[in-house]
Amino acid sequence: MRNARGIVIESLLVAVFGLIAALAANALSPRGLGLSRNYFPETGSPRRESANTGSNNPSAPSLPANPSSDVAQRLQQRGLQLVANQEVVELFRDPRYEQGLVIFVDARDEPHYAAGHIPGAWQLDRFRPEQYLPAVLPACLSALKVVVYCNGGECEDSEFAAIMLREAGVPRETLFVYAGGITEWKASRLPVETGVRRSGELHPP
Repeated sequence: MRNARGIVIESLLVAVFGLIAALAANALSPRGLGLSRNYFPETGSPRRESANTGSNNPSAPSLPANPSSDVAQRLQQRGLQLVANQEVVELFRDPRYEQGLVIFVDARDEPHYAAGHIPGAWQLDRFRPEQYLPAVLPACLSALKVVVYCNGGECEDSEFAAIMLREAGVPRETLFVYAGGITEWKASRLPVETGVRRSGELHPP
């Protein structure tokens, strides 16, 4: 019994001295581990983590960026300008729209365009430019503002169509992309035209 007890005490002493030696070596080593660091953080949602962190803590994780700011940054990288929903509505009601000085360009394909587009908008399916550019380009070249849109959200057809117009000679400063697209337009309870351009078939959303 005495031998067993002596072995236990001896083992504890070895463990304690070993721990002390290890801590001392870690503290002196330039590659030592930070003992206060959490090497296994919880994978909770960023929103919940930020809610539990004080707002005056500079190291607090921030919420994900607004998607619209991501779109604006992407457009800026592509040399394009973003136009917001409110300004789009103002341009639509601007007398210059009826004069052809403000142009709306729908970058979607024929079925989507015919199903409903901004009244008077030109169509430019970017996958069939030869079919639409001869009619759309002269109108865009004489306009003061050209607003290109598609479905909105993750749809980037409007951006590629705007780049196509720019490369065809439309001045950069007159080109704008309506990121909200027809989805935001309908959500704003604005009129939609079906069929061909200037069909007169207007429908409330």
